[in-house]
Amino acid sequence: MRKLLRKEMRLAASPLSYLFTAFGLMFLVPGYPILCGAFFVTLGLFQSFQAAREANDIVFSALLPVAKKDVVKGKYLFVCLIEACGLILMTASVLLRMTVFSGSAVYRSNALMNANFFALAAACVIFGLFNLIFVGGFFKTAYKFARPFVIYIIVCFLVILAAEALHHVPGLEMLNAFGTDRLGLQLGLLAAGIILFLLFTLLSCRKACKRFERIDL
Repeated sequence: MRKLLRKEMRLAASPLSYLFTAFGLMFLVPGYPILCGAFFVTLGLFQSFQAAREANDIVFSALLPVAKKDVVKGKYLFVCLIEACGLILMTASVLLRMTVFSGSAVYRSNALMNANFFALAAACVIFGLFNLIFVGGFFKTAYKFARPFVIYIIVCFLVILAAEALHHVPGLEMLNAFGTDRLGLQLGLLAAGIILFLLFTLLSCRKACKRFERIDL
């Protein structure tokens, strides 16, 4: 699997996949829907799938002396690696806003979602949905990806809209906790987000492996 991951990183990946991880730093931008940063990370991954399809990478990978299911797992490993890099930058941004910039007026007067652990949990859910809807949808044919990506975009922005709106609902103000306020709740929500990411990804990978085994390339 390590060699397949290296192949994905060096041959199949678009440079945009690496460049777009920097959008994780959008969590530092005040007055902006910060979860769009998670979408842009997945947009970079979409570019890799597009480049790989045009280069006939799937057929090339299937011709290697590896099991077909390992080809799928290699793709998922690469996707998760890029998502992890984006999440690291988001986490660093959140920690900065919770500590160093905790007294900054520009963040305290922010009408949109604060960068806290709940925001990180929502980002994990978005990444999980990308793996479930887009990556899983791609491996239905191992060629077509427009429809699953459009569906993912719709679902993604519905999640962003819901996450931005929830803290305006009476009784849910704590979701927009600033700094280290309600830290126990925030960490619990982050744990839930990570669990959902793992469930979506593992379920999607398992189904994708079965589908790819049935595809006649």
